[in-house]
Amino acid sequence: MMRHIKIQCKEIARKMLMKHEGLRLKPYRCTAGKLTIGFGRNLEDKGITEVEAHNLLDNDIDSLVSQLIKTYPWFRELNDVRKAVVIDMAFNLGLAGFSAFKKTIAYLTQHDYSNASREMLNSKWAVQVGYRANELSKLMENGELRSEK
Repeated sequence: MMRHIKIQCKEIARKMLMKHEGLRLKPYRCTAGKLTIGFGRNLEDKGITEVEAHNLLDNDIDSLVSQLIKTYPWFRELNDVRKAVVIDMAFNLGLAGFSAFKKTIAYLTQHDYSNASREMLNSKWAVQVGYRANELSKLMENGELRSEK
């Protein structure tokens, strides 16, 4: 009986908060000046949980993969490691930023992963992200994860 009341109370409160807080899908400043999102989630004081961060990442990856499939037919042909490299780059750069890698994309279209890998490093991005670019370039060339011993 008590459990039913708690669930009912939570649902009533949920509906009230949704009505009174309103839904904002992009960050905004609340009346107290705090960075907020969603239904009044105070990002500055509360932040998000690790589970929420993982959920956001999964949603972002799913959305990005859909965009990559739609934009680049060759993306489906890549093995899982090379797909992950493209996802990592496009996540970091944005789809528009990734699309500026004309030579890399041309080599990927031709399944020339060695030259695609080389072209990844021939960029301002590679200088900016350093180790990340080197790691992704090697993975693109080899197409496999290698355990280091």
